Amino acid sequence: MKNLKNIYILCAAVIGLTSCSKSFLNELPPTAIPVTSSIKTEGDLSDAVNGMYSTLRSINSFGGNIPIIGDELADNTYVSSSNSGYYLAEENYVLISTNAEAAQIYSQCYYSILQANRIIAAPVPGSNNVSQLKGEAYTARALNYLMLVNFFAAPATVSAAGVGVPIITSPEYVTGPFIKPSRATVGAVYKQIISDLDSAYLIMPTTGTTLHATSSDYISKYAAKAIESRAYIYEGDYPDAIAAAQLVVQNGGYTLVSAANLVSYWDNPAAITSKVETVFELELNLANNNGFQSFDNFYNQGGYGQNLVFQALYNLYSPTDSRINLFLLNQPQHAGVVLNKWINTLNGTDRDNIKIIRYSEVLLNLAEAYAQTGDNVNGQKYVNMVAQTRDPAFLGYTDIGTQLVNDIVNEKRKEFVGEGLRLFDLDRLQLTINRPAQTGAISFLATIPTSDYRRLLPIPQTEVDANKATVQNPGY
Repeated sequence: MKNLKNIYILCAAVIGLTSCSKSFLNELPPTAIPVTSSIKTEGDLSDAVNGMYSTLRSINSFGGNIPIIGDELADNTYVSSSNSGYYLAEENYVLISTNAEAAQIYSQCYYSILQANRIIAAPVPGSNNVSQLKGEAYTARALNYLMLVNFFAAPATVSAAGVGVPIITSPEYVTGPFIKPSRATVGAVYKQIISDLDSAYLIMPTTGTTLHATSSDYISKYAAKAIESRAYIYEGDYPDAIAAAQLVVQNGGYTLVSAANLVSYWDNPAAITSKVETVFELELNLANNNGFQSFDNFYNQGGYGQNLVFQALYNLYSPTDSRINLFLLNQPQHAGVVLNKWINTLNGTDRDNIKIIRYSEVLLNLAEAYAQTGDNVNGQKYVNMVAQTRDPAFLGYTDIGTQLVNDIVNEKRKEFVGEGLRLFDLDRLQLTINRPAQTGAISFLATIPTSDYRRLLPIPQTEVDANKATVQNPGY
């Protein structure tokens, strides 16, 4: 498993090899090749970006751990008593400094950041294609930092001055003296995230390029703004969340999938160009997928099928809500509620893509930002756009103030179950995690107050040992 310590050692080894007289000893491993030598043309840059997407698809991050743990540490999903043995530590909140999944998320996100840094720094002559590709890298770097600061640091809504995660923007970790980065403040990490997303939006063409046409499996100009609306919501900066989300709503050209087409939308394993619902997703196909370890196999009954939805959450859906058709009940393998968003795990020609951000989230971010700033009319308007599209029989939310915020957060819970966002909402809003009693579940911690240190993942012990400036989170 790659981690920062391994990268330090790798770079140190490369420096030592350069003193040897044999020319073949001067060959550098791929992640240590200077950007001036490895990325020279638009074609090189495109190859590097495709490689960067591959790092995002890893089971260690968005292809597995991130979406699973984001729901399992919260109150959306649980592990069946009939299970494969995976994610039991998270289910029971038995988290220690050597937790495997925490270490995998941490190291994989930084590995993705390293690839993005190399792309951003590559001295390739400017063009629309280059601007598009570098914008994708800026966005990917921001997305990784957003995951890191939310999994490993206390929310910005609690203290922007709190300890965040190391910020590394250089394409190589060693440029002379041995560099051991310390943890930046949460506020500084968010400043970097917003700067990257603003940079991406500024330089990316509106309509895509000849190398990366407008398609949901590539990051677009308005995907950067959509992710920025999430970042501002997590930071508690609601006026700027409104501005970012409105740019997507007014100029992005996206629409919600209809109630009648919701199941077929999830049944479609291919990327889209229609801008219906999906803003950005990671492409998985027959040749490029995570195999049986893919996170969808933890839900799909043709795979492990061990991650089930709490009955109490399922009960929140109205019988006329189209989202209720995304669940299966009492399957042969498990008696509980099965989430059926990922249908193509065993498809012989294509696999389900990994949804990173959807248009419904942009609208719900916009609704919450308005509600949080006291604009009840617009808060109701945008939450009802989603709620009434999903359930045409629903008359709409009419609450105001705190209750309207609660309505929107609950609507997010129903909309994004299985997509890994629930924990971040509970953390940033400082809400107690209440897991209801559940037949067929393994033993789990039912109530997790905001004071429980295990709501943050531990900094991997290997990183703390290698770099004393990388202090451990309290309690570990």
